[in-house]
Amino acid sequence: MKYYIIAGEASGDLHASNLMTALQKLDSQAQFRCWGGDLMKAAGGEIVKHYRDLAFMGFAEVALHIRTILGNLSFCKKDILYFKPDAIILVDYPGFNLRIAEFAHKEEFRVIYYISPQVWAWKKSRARKIREFVDKMFVILPFEAEFYRKYDYEVEFVGHPLLDVIQRPSGYIDREDFIRKNNLTGKPILAILPGSRKQEISRMLPVMASLMARQPDYEFLIAGAPSIEPEYYYKMLGVDPPVILHDQTHEILNYAHAALVTSGTATLETALHRIPQVVCYKGGTISYQIARQLVDIKYISLVNLIMDRQVVKELIQYDFNADNLSHELEMILNDNWRKVILSEYEQLIARLGGEGASARAAKGIFDFMK
Repeated sequence: MKYYIIAGEASGDLHASNLMTALQKLDSQAQFRCWGGDLMKAAGGEIVKHYRDLAFMGFAEVALHIRTILGNLSFCKKDILYFKPDAIILVDYPGFNLRIAEFAHKEEFRVIYYISPQVWAWKKSRARKIREFVDKMFVILPFEAEFYRKYDYEVEFVGHPLLDVIQRPSGYIDREDFIRKNNLTGKPILAILPGSRKQEISRMLPVMASLMARQPDYEFLIAGAPSIEPEYYYKMLGVDPPVILHDQTHEILNYAHAALVTSGTATLETALHRIPQVVCYKGGTISYQIARQLVDIKYISLVNLIMDRQVVKELIQYDFNADNLSHELEMILNDNWRKVILSEYEQLIARLGGEGASARAAKGIFDFMK
């Protein structure tokens, strides 16, 4: 069968690539035309647009790039009509993908959504649009099935695909080899995950990296986003910056003692690696003020949302500064507090459905298409 897959960011590229690999085991004739990244290409997809050209975040940033976004939408619709897929698989990325879902439904393509947009956080009315335009939805968070049930829409919970990536560390080298490979000092590691988009990295990274001077007994490692060139990091950090490692996020977390993490999928990745963390977020002023009026959730990190209580500290907008961050880092470096967090992480992992999410989603798609 022919599949048209749209993922608009790094995490979508990862999960879509694993889904593609699982689909190929069931469908030997699978053809993939994709909006995504290098991982989807490596999994056998023909990349139409790379996600690094699609990543606009925040209300103000989207408004500034509206002509580009509208142009991408128009191009995508024409490309779908050209490719004539058997199914369109949408991966998160709601601002774009929900518009494509409506178009594809009207054109009588089968529309499948893998990884629900976070409509439970804001614009809950979009659940009705999903029910109308999406033929089959696979969700990865345990509370999402109940959320959609309130809108008379049955979705399938397949578990979280990060468990497949993280719970099988057979590809990791041991700590000594990791230190030697990257010319590290051997001090305990503090991981910095500043995000995957330039806008958020520019706001988060300088504050996070400023803690180096306050923690001389630790080595700070920055997890570089695969789509961002190293020069971008060095330009904002100046002389004597922390070590920046690209394409080694899971290895960094595997050996880290604690982490400073920009809110997003990375907070869950960090928890699954069982690393205490401080969750950080700062948006543009206009975007933040708009979001405060629209977002209807108690927490911003996936860890706290899934547990429905504060497991990890969140420093948001004006609370995100060097002094507060330093204080919270000291807290999670304390052995007693670390034990509490790690105990909560075990409960979190138990809620996520176990390994095999990509395989379950692929089987669900294949069976639905049959």
